Amino acid sequence: MSREPRFDILFEPIKLGPVTAPNRFYQVPHCTGMGYQMPQTLAAMREVKAQGGWGVVNTEYCSIHASSDDLPAPFASLWDAGDVKNMARMVEGVHRHGALAGVELWYGGMRSANQHSREISLATDSMPTAGSPWQCQRMDKADIKTYRAWHKAAALRAREAGFDIVYTYAAHTYLLAQFLDPVVNTRTDEYGGSIENRWRLLREVLEETREAIGDHCAMALRIEVCDEDGSGTDERSALLKSLAPLVDLYDVTIPDYGIEMGPSRFVKEAPLEGAIAHVRAVTGKPVVSVGRFTSPETMLSQVKRGIVDLIGAARPSIADPFLPAKIRDGRFEDIRECIGCNICYANDGNGVPIRCTQNPTMGEEWRRDWHPEIITPAAEHKSVLVIGAGPAGLEAAITLGKRGHEVTLAEKSRDLGGRINLEARLPGLGEWGRVRDWRLLQLDKLANIQVFRESAMTAADVAEAGIDHVILATGSAWRSNGRGRSFARPVPTYDDPRTRDVASAMDGATLTGEVLVFDDDLYYLGSALAELLAQRGARVTYATTGSLVAEWTQYTVEQQRIHRRLHELGVRIMLNVAVPELIPSGAVLEHIITGERQEIACDGFVPVTSREPVDGLWHDLQSLPLETLVRAGDCKAPGIIAQAVYDGHRQAREFDLAPEEIIFRRERPMVS
Repeated sequence: MSREPRFDILFEPIKLGPVTAPNRFYQVPHCTGMGYQMPQTLAAMREVKAQGGWGVVNTEYCSIHASSDDLPAPFASLWDAGDVKNMARMVEGVHRHGALAGVELWYGGMRSANQHSREISLATDSMPTAGSPWQCQRMDKADIKTYRAWHKAAALRAREAGFDIVYTYAAHTYLLAQFLDPVVNTRTDEYGGSIENRWRLLREVLEETREAIGDHCAMALRIEVCDEDGSGTDERSALLKSLAPLVDLYDVTIPDYGIEMGPSRFVKEAPLEGAIAHVRAVTGKPVVSVGRFTSPETMLSQVKRGIVDLIGAARPSIADPFLPAKIRDGRFEDIRECIGCNICYANDGNGVPIRCTQNPTMGEEWRRDWHPEIITPAAEHKSVLVIGAGPAGLEAAITLGKRGHEVTLAEKSRDLGGRINLEARLPGLGEWGRVRDWRLLQLDKLANIQVFRESAMTAADVAEAGIDHVILATGSAWRSNGRGRSFARPVPTYDDPRTRDVASAMDGATLTGEVLVFDDDLYYLGSALAELLAQRGARVTYATTGSLVAEWTQYTVEQQRIHRRLHELGVRIMLNVAVPELIPSGAVLEHIITGERQEIACDGFVPVTSREPVDGLWHDLQSLPLETLVRAGDCKAPGIIAQAVYDGHRQAREFDLAPEEIIFRRERPMVS
């Protein structure tokens, strides 16, 4: 299948100063959770993107000096010759597929606590550093000169490593952005006060970086189009225009990271357009920006209307490293569209390699030798029965089918998709349905997969089927008895007519009057249920053992928006409380720190605490003489959707492999 000619514009080469990008698909700098500690993992992941058609592939933020240390959040570095060698590995992989490689030079300023290096961070003023009880050092003129020298030296190392594009990073509240900001920058010397003074350091750094890279590399500037408080757009426009002679590419964004990195629950595709559309006309230089672009039509529209010259992407390139190749080949239906869950970012925030709900191979390119599009065929084709067609079962069936096995997929209900069918109906989570929809399309393409709906399986049914290889993906069910983080045993009083389990609450069970949602899970579901029930007209109290609403969603960049949404809906929010019992007149709340108790009215109760693996069939099948019997996903260990997809993929990849054939590499220092 070939693409429509109207999409040809996306594949035009774009000149960026002294270099030329082969097309308009641009993987912007993004975090990976790998950083300088995992150079082979990082290089393999970036190379796959270049192979998938991204014309430019950038690093994550790359520290120029030990006094810009973000651990435990991993980051790249160009401190010395060893870093040059490691970064060159990535460059070589990207170049192997005809793409350009870019590096984003970074200095954190007051955003860097330097917990690992124990260096003192330099900043506009001596202020508290991020997440720590100590402060940074106010830069004097000698410090400014030193910083400029560090930046120039890192640019020279970037050139030595072979990078084609070198970034100066003046966004996201890091050092150069701190100098630009009229609120943060309170200096009274030539680097503070007036507009020209606040711009001075950025201009000096750009000039010296240009001197370092010469005509070998393009100069990119990552910068916001306004000040942190949203004002100053005209001033920033004047700055961008004045810097144009030094800059080959503007990578522009806005201060609100909750929109730039916005989850689909609150932020939809192309949210930055209205804020950044003027930059191209103001500067006369190529512009790239992000927008969680998943639709080829949206990408085409952005370019044809002159909003951007290059389609910037982080999350879409993670969900589908081969997105450009699929557009190039007219295979739009094969694109794994990003669902905007931000699990990728959450794992980086936890200091581990990123992963993806849609793409289970992300982060496993080197460690497990997995490729998102290439699956090694099985040496011998066998018949495999997969029971359960939720995220794990669908992924297992498709991967087994691509390996050449004959697959029978049995699902107890009429609809395939499992938990996604209900969760994607929660407020704002419609795009999560893409996890199901993409896999259903792939199922239809594989003639060696037979699907049987409304086929609940028993041990007798499995025996009668005569298939000796069985993968169980029967999912899990939310407990309504209170067992979870706070209560190891069932809470007796939860056995009450007012109690509804999560599934029935999502599916429309009657809950009116005073409804209490108890969130002991701490991720998205409790808050989404509270929102749903409030929209249906209930007077909702959201009680959680967390110190924040939906506490874990801090990692997915949505916690504050969730809290705000519940507040706007009139939901009563109670933090740091458990629900130890229901009483005839209502419910008892107990503060988890002080032990203080209070009673509230409760006409309906939904506990969101933990899940019970649906593994009865697993136990029933133990007596059958099966050659293979394994579990995948929630029926083994209930978790997030990304884990279920990953486990289904892994079980299918490793099916019929001997232990010594399973690849699992580690990057670690070795004693010589």
